Amino acid sequence: MSKILHITNGDSFTSYLEKLGIQGDIITWREMLCEGKTTTDVGSEYFWRNRYDYLKNTYKISKERFVQFTLKEYRRLCNQKSQREIVLWFEYDLFCQVNMIAVLSWLHKNRKGVPVSLVCSGIEDASDKLFGLSELPGNHLKKLFKERIRLTIDDIEYADYIWQLYCGDNPIQLYSAIQQNSSQLKYLTPALLTHLHRFPTVENGLNELENKTLQSARNFKIKSKEELIRHMLNDQGYYGFSDLQYKKLITNLRPLFISFHPAKLTKLGNEVVDNITNYYGSIKDENVYLGGAPKYSFLYHTETNKLLKL
Repeated sequence: MSKILHITNGDSFTSYLEKLGIQGDIITWREMLCEGKTTTDVGSEYFWRNRYDYLKNTYKISKERFVQFTLKEYRRLCNQKSQREIVLWFEYDLFCQVNMIAVLSWLHKNRKGVPVSLVCSGIEDASDKLFGLSELPGNHLKKLFKERIRLTIDDIEYADYIWQLYCGDNPIQLYSAIQQNSSQLKYLTPALLTHLHRFPTVENGLNELENKTLQSARNFKIKSKEELIRHMLNDQGYYGFSDLQYKKLITNLRPLFISFHPAKLTKLGNEVVDNITNYYGSIKDENVYLGGAPKYSFLYHTETNKLLKL
């Protein structure tokens, strides 16, 4: 058995890591826990059943694909028990950070005593640009690996605590906890502050990304739905979403568009953007969860940057 087990944030980076010649076995964490309801018991039968139900209902993922793509890789992780060190490769964004704390919660319970290190990309030079792992040249990645962060017990326990709160039904508690982050997980706070912006705003009932999508459609000469998705992907800050998330988001906003060729808002769409009309009652869905919290049970007050419970 190898002395090091690498756990990566996705297949694309796994392929890249394999070419770098860094020693160790590699497991790919194939989940998107920033979407859909999550439960604290990572890896349990209930946890995976809940995740499969969400992916099947939302993205039409077949049971066979879920088993082959996600569960099979998770079982490989369960069988890796002899390594002397576990190295996590995750990025700065919400998508990655939620997956990362879930993995750390699992390691806290199932691999006690095994040293855990983190390679996390983000700010990598003098610019304001945030870099994904696959955007970095090989020599830079090798440097990050050599200088990887050795996580302390306190770091891992804090990650586990934040995961419990993320899966809880009160994101206001999560907001308080991430303000007190003294761990080495430096991107966890901005990523989860971004998570809180996913709750609908008091002003018009849409969240930050939904508002930004409508504003982009109105303010830029967007010629198609595909171009709108590309525009959102290129300017998303700490979200780290893929086209899947934006396709779903735009589908939910379809009643506010006259067309997508070119992208043009309805009269109601323009009124929502201008905060003249509140769209909360029309878009509210009691089955939508962000972590463990019902999305439409909380409102985000933009001026005070605070969540309010309904």
